[in-house]
Amino acid sequence: MSDGNFNRNLLPYTPYQSGLKAGKSMARMKALEAFQTYLQDQGILDAENIEKECTVFKRLLEKTII
Repeated sequence: MSDGNFNRNLLPYTPYQSGLKAGKSMARMKALEAFQTYLQDQGILDAENIEKECTVFKRLLEKTII
């Protein structure tokens, strides 16, 4: 039984920081994929302009999702 004090060695390992980084990276990747698919489905831009818009969107995501 615990008396209110705990030993960190007894706690389960939870890689919070690395999981958070991985989650943010996945979110950026999926958002970029969705944006690229959206632009392709609209059909108003050619492949070169889609790539430029995706680059701008990627920079915006990097600023937003820290």
